[in-house]
Amino acid sequence: MSDTLLYQYGAFLRRKSRFLWLVAFMILLLALAGLALGPSDMGLQEGIRALLSGEDATHRSIMLQLRLPRVLAAILAGVALSVSGVVMQSVLRNPLGSPFTLGISNAAAFGAAFAVIILGAGNMQSNSSDAVLIANPYLVTLSAFLWSLLACFLILLVARKRGATPENMILTGIIASSLFTALTTGLQYVADDVELAAIVFWTFGDLSKSGWRELLLQTVILVPVMVYFYRNRWNYNALDSGDETARSLGVNSYRLRLTGMVMASLATAAVVSFYGIIAFVGLVIPHMVRRLIGSDERFLLPGAAMTGAAFMTGCDILARTVISPMVLPVGILTSLVGAPLFIFLLVKGIGASQWK
Repeated sequence: MSDTLLYQYGAFLRRKSRFLWLVAFMILLLALAGLALGPSDMGLQEGIRALLSGEDATHRSIMLQLRLPRVLAAILAGVALSVSGVVMQSVLRNPLGSPFTLGISNAAAFGAAFAVIILGAGNMQSNSSDAVLIANPYLVTLSAFLWSLLACFLILLVARKRGATPENMILTGIIASSLFTALTTGLQYVADDVELAAIVFWTFGDLSKSGWRELLLQTVILVPVMVYFYRNRWNYNALDSGDETARSLGVNSYRLRLTGMVMASLATAAVVSFYGIIAFVGLVIPHMVRRLIGSDERFLLPGAAMTGAAFMTGCDILARTVISPMVLPVGILTSLVGAPLFIFLLVKGIGASQWK
């Protein structure tokens, strides 16, 4: 009996490991494709040669200032949004838990609109490629970041007063989402043409806003958050079994739920405040990975992180190539791909037993 159980457990681990290695290989291929493809006719070999030798300044600049930061931004954004979705669904025990559905993205959009209209960051300018740029992007980013955190703290405030139950937190998130959407609409109504254009431009989930400074700031925020999530993987497994089971195993479900929401909101804010609203990644990817490898957080967290990175990188490649030389905002592609995928998972049954 024990030998059979050991064999089954070994097979279980091998299946999970094969999935993780497969997705890691996909990320590598997609990253190389992202470096090779774009409006410029420069291929991967020319780009790598320019990086190593520095002979062609134009190709080197394209790789260092455009393609490489964009690929890294797609990977970081995919990791942050997907893992945040996993944690939110786990702590709320609800399949609709995600940064987008709980109002954090809507709060960031209001923060951007607030900076553009109230704080005067809405002056517009164009670069040499006729792309619209916001004159004071860091003020917009800071405002979006702070307001998205405020949405999280609003949820936590209600949870502290009424109890950190999944139902209370979900309902508060829905209310916060509606509130910030209404506030954003109100600001758009009183905005002039330039300010309105700035708000709409920011809300596009667009990785072209990425740069080395933005990547550094995101990395500083995301690395400790991801370490925290993975260190608590066993606690999330216990929480998946219910609060009573978690408490019997010595897990403080109240504190774990609140801290998980704060960390997930922080990771989400680090992405949406820089790049705008990128929908469906934090909702679809956790469900897809859960269906493929199960709900064991030891594998679900890294699996969702890697799958989210691959998904975002693939969507960004499509955004840059589908109607080249025009580059679409990646948020359009994530919604166009994510919505049908979520419907498919819904029809097939997205682990319904997990949420009963």
